[in-house]
Amino acid sequence: MSQYARTLDELSLKAVRYWPHAITEAEANLSILPRLLETQDQFISVLTLGGDSPEVWESLVDVSTDMPANLFLKHLMVLSDIGGEGLGKITPFDTLCFPNGVMRYIWREREYSYSFQTLVNGRKTGNSLLRVDAKGLLTGYRLTSAMKDVIMFLLYGDSAIGDNVPEDIKRKCVAGEYIGRPEELGRFIKRNYIRVSRQLAGAMSNSLGQITQDFVVQCLSEKLQGWEVTRNDSIPGISINQGATEASFDVVTKSPSGVYFGVEVSFQVTTNSVIERKARDAQGLRQRLHESGHFICYVVDGAGNIDVRKSAVRTICQFSDCPMCL
Repeated sequence: MSQYARTLDELSLKAVRYWPHAITEAEANLSILPRLLETQDQFISVLTLGGDSPEVWESLVDVSTDMPANLFLKHLMVLSDIGGEGLGKITPFDTLCFPNGVMRYIWREREYSYSFQTLVNGRKTGNSLLRVDAKGLLTGYRLTSAMKDVIMFLLYGDSAIGDNVPEDIKRKCVAGEYIGRPEELGRFIKRNYIRVSRQLAGAMSNSLGQITQDFVVQCLSEKLQGWEVTRNDSIPGISINQGATEASFDVVTKSPSGVYFGVEVSFQVTTNSVIERKARDAQGLRQRLHESGHFICYVVDGAGNIDVRKSAVRTICQFSDCPMCL
């Protein structure tokens, strides 16, 4: 494999510093931010018109073609700075937080109650279940009981009474206070949407990483006829943490003769911590693979990696059996 080794300088001579059309087109299709910006007025309209009772928003969402339920929920999650991953960790719908699975809350000086329908007894939730991942938002989905559970919590969690939800979570769930109050609602949304933009950035980074890995899998599958090519897979016998955990690779290829190649993909929009971690692990990972008769490859893309993260990428090239660029 030594004939395929390249230094960063050698790699830079033929590197594609800007993404191929196939990736940029896929990125545009999966981008969440444009969809949210395009529909912000409709989102505000639903909350503005829903001032007669705390659950009127449901009838407005159900009849709207421009504001499907999962998109409405995503707007609320961004506004509240509580994502699907966060909800999955805190399980606010557990009976420890809401006795008997019922949220009692105050709205317009009156007490109301809402019985959680799906997310009870500690059942976990997440972006896929709620259809608020990039794929789900492109499609649009009608209201489900799980979506409604989360929407009601995000709208009225701060005004809940007799609950045990952590205060740092509760204070974010205040959007329901502004229902039917257009001027206050507008100010609230403008003030908070920018502040919580990191949630969007995280979603974007994850989507872009998946797109880049898909592109690498497609290219390898076309070039390596007869090989097995899989995503997010492991290699038998290769572990980390003194053998406690199987090592996972972005892409794994297996030759017809049974030799494995772990492929790590570093794309330029990823965080510095990820690329630095890959660089730190590179030497030890290659050693373990070589001891088992296997190899490691790295795919590096874009000016963001080649021009800005030179130290980390040099290390990656040094310990890669076959460094590649998109």
